[in-house]
Amino acid sequence: MKRQQVTQAFEAIGHREQLEGFTPPEGSVPIDGGVPPLGKEIEAEADQLQNPRPADLASLENGRDQYKVFCAPCHGVTGLADGPVAQKFLGVLPLVGVVRARSDGHIYATIRYGRRRMPSYKRIPDRDRWDIVNYVRYLDQKEGRP
Repeated sequence: MKRQQVTQAFEAIGHREQLEGFTPPEGSVPIDGGVPPLGKEIEAEADQLQNPRPADLASLENGRDQYKVFCAPCHGVTGLADGPVAQKFLGVLPLVGVVRARSDGHIYATIRYGRRRMPSYKRIPDRDRWDIVNYVRYLDQKEGRP
């Protein structure tokens, strides 16, 4: 199961070779968003991103709702990597404690582009991704303080 071909829900299926000669109409958005996947070449750029969403009640509530749908299956409701997926697959990182060493931009870019086994969640709108970042910070403060 770990090494089989897989297509993630809502993701492009990968017919890039068929698109080689295709020129999109002027003003259209590139299929891949026009941004390379997260790697060393853009990690520094991601760290410079500033969170435009204040961590107010509305942001935290939306972030919590989005987190429950997209993040909790792996990272768990409390962010301690105790979700049902993490119990079956090794390598899911706990968010509590880990996010302290990361900038908001890094967390945002990891959600956007994925990292290692974590898939890309580019289907989540920008605003909701920033709200998830705020909620993950809230979880870290709530669960991770000694």
